[in-house]
Order: sequence, then structure tokens, then C-alpha cells
Amino acid sequence: MNIILLSGGSGKRLWPLSNEVRSKQFIKLFKNENGEYESMVQRVYRQIHAVDDAANITIATSKSQASAIKNQLGEKVSICVEPCRRDTFPAIVLAVSYLHDELGVSEDEAVVVCPVDPYVDHTYYEAVEKLQELAKEENANLTLMGIEPTYPSEKYGYIIPESGDSVSKVKEFKEKPDQETAKKYLTQNALWNAGIFAFKIGYLLNKAHSMIDFEDYRELFNKYDTLAKISFDYAVVEKEPSIQVLRYKGDWKDVGTWNMMAEVMADTTKGKVILDDACENTNVVNELNIPILCMGCKDLIVAVSGDGILVSDKERSGYMKPYVEKIETEAMYAEKSWGTYTVIDVQVGSMTVKLSMKPGEHMSYHMHNYREEVWTVVSGKGKAIVDGMEQILRTGDVITIAAGCKHTVEAITGLDMIEVQIGEEISVSDKVKFSLGER
Repeated sequence: MNIILLSGGSGKRLWPLSNEVRSKQFIKLFKNENGEYESMVQRVYRQIHAVDDAANITIATSKSQASAIKNQLGEKVSICVEPCRRDTFPAIVLAVSYLHDELGVSEDEAVVVCPVDPYVDHTYYEAVEKLQELAKEENANLTLMGIEPTYPSEKYGYIIPESGDSVSKVKEFKEKPDQETAKKYLTQNALWNAGIFAFKIGYLLNKAHSMIDFEDYRELFNKYDTLAKISFDYAVVEKEPSIQVLRYKGDWKDVGTWNMMAEVMADTTKGKVILDDACENTNVVNELNIPILCMGCKDLIVAVSGDGILVSDKERSGYMKPYVEKIETEAMYAEKSWGTYTVIDVQVGSMTVKLSMKPGEHMSYHMHNYREEVWTVVSGKGKAIVDGMEQILRTGDVITIAAGCKHTVEAITGLDMIEVQIGEEISVSDKVKFSLGER
């Protein structure tokens, strides 16, 4: 299979565990077959390979999420990074161009585009495999997968097929309706439109070239910020006369809110949590190293991280986005390709961070113009390079990096350090990267 997974999202609806850097697909609330916690993106990646261990998976994502993807899936994962956010049509065109021009996938090959965040079982990816086979047959220019509704939802757009067969031509599309209208759609064999598309690569490249002036992937990447923001549905799907839909009848959940996440998360509680016997239908996720005691709580979601604390009625949790948008804080936790970054304390003129690095990983070779850093090794062994000079780091070592010094650190074993950033201007943008050859 050739699969493009769309990994986006602003992290508003699962606050405070999600944020601009750490969207919902990176929160580890599920468990794999070994009983280890895993995230949504890890679960999806594992499920696809269980159906097709040779699947060619490319993740289309933003720059802010690329490090978290590499942290959770490894450095070898195929990622197509958007230079900036431009909605789903530009993102899919960029990813398809990447497959064709950078990975050498033929125009005659079919590809399936899926969101990265549904909660499903293996039958979903068996249907995705079937979707690609249908796209190869060229009975239609586009092949969609529609989800058989379990109730008349107002949250989804609808696909109206010509028949109730497992594969049918598409008659029309409908926007999100009110409940009464949704009931009428269900009498017409309607399906939820879950944003799952399959097509031949040549089809989309031809379509893209008719709408955007570009030669290849590199040129498209360089002019990406000039592209119009438009969804794939509006740009392609709703204008295409030759579309068929595959009906999917298996389990499918959109876990975009805490209320829905509570239905599928592996455990009722995670972290240091105690619920008394009077608690009912209450889920608690605690990422801080302090205990939480809940007594007599009913139908609640409690979520705690360095970014904040949420206490919400489960039903009301689906309406939190406009309130979260009023909260202006920097992300206090981020996953990097080399490990994790946790803000411990912020003061005027300083910020204290815990860095946890995985064995064998290293940071980029970089410098800061406006701040100095003081590293204290808490545990493990590593190697620091400061302006070309190498130094072995062991537990208890302290090293100071002045502003303007190029530096990096490599973890020989698992390495935990406390980093104190000192300066009048402390900003994520104060970073200049170099190659290690420039030592």
C-alpha cells in the first residue's frame, strides 16, 4: 500500500495535554499488545503494518510536529513537511509530489490519503487496502471510503451514494446537517464523509498542474507559502464527476474531544491518581509528579499537565475550544527527535528546562545569540561539543555555554540534564544551526 497520513491539528480540544507542538495524535493514552502506552500515531502506524508489513507510509505534517513524529516512530519514518499551513489540498499535492519526485513512486501507482487520528480496528486498514485496489482499477477518478453512520450526527458531512451496495457511484455530497436532515440522509444510504481518498498519483498531479504553476516537488515546496488555502474537498472532490465510494461498516470513532477520548483510552486513570468509591464515570490523566485525589466526582474529565489543569463535565468538554484559545502560554512540554523537553520554571531573565535524551541521539549543532545556558547532568553519560571542543559528560557535571558559542550534546546512554537558560531575551527563535563539519 501507498498511504499518506495527514497529521495536523492545533491541539485545542484535548488541552492541556495537547498544544501547538503536541497535537492529540502524540498523547500516549492507548496500549499496545505488550501493555505499553502508545499514542494515536504509533497505534495507526502499527495497525497499518499489521495489515501490510511492506506498506509505504508517508506522514504529511507541519514543521512543529516533525520532531514528535521522529521521536515516536524513529528517524527512518518518511515525512513530508509543510513549510507553513495551507489546508488539505496543498498538503496532499505536496505529499503526492514528494512520493513521485523524491521517492520515485510511479504515476500509475494508487495512493490512499487518510487522517492520522481515527480510533479503529484492523478491519479499517483492510478496507483501506481494498480502497487502493479499487483506485487501481480506474472505474472512477476518485474512490472514497464512507463510514456507515451509527446515528444521525450533526458533526459530519455526508456522502449520498447511488445505492446501498458495498461500492457505489457517488450521487452528491452534503454539508453538516441538523439532526432532522441527518435522519433523512440515513434513509438514502448516506455515509459519513471521513476524509479518506484514493486515486492514481498521475491523476492528482495532472489536476494540481492545471491549478498551480510548478515543475516538481522542490519548486512546489519553495513557493508553498504563496498557495491558496483550500481544502481537498472543495478543490477536487466536489468538482470531480467520476467518484465512487466504498462503504465501511466496522468500528470507527473520531476522538477529537475528551468526551470521546474517555471512551477509548486504555485506563480510567493515568499517573498519580486516586479515585474514592463514590466517583462515577470519571477519567483522570495526570502528567505531573504530584498526586491527585478525586472524591465523589461524577461524569468528569480531569487532565493535568505543565500547560494547565482541566476540570470539565464530559459532555461540556466538547465545547472547550473557544475558551482554550483565550489561554496564552508557551508549550511546557515537547517531544524532540532526540528525546523530551519539559519546562520546569520560568522567571524574568531565566527559564529552567529538563532535557531527557535517548541513547545514541544528539541535538543539532547550534548557537544562541542572546542567552547563555548552564547544563547540569542529572543521570547518564554523554558527550558535549562546544566550539569544536569535545568533553565527556557524567552525572554531576556542570557545563556553561556562553552566548555565541556553537554547541551540541550526544547521549551515550540515556541522559537527563537540567538546562538553565539565562538572558534578557529567551526565545525559541534564537537559534542558529550549523553542520558538525563547521566545528
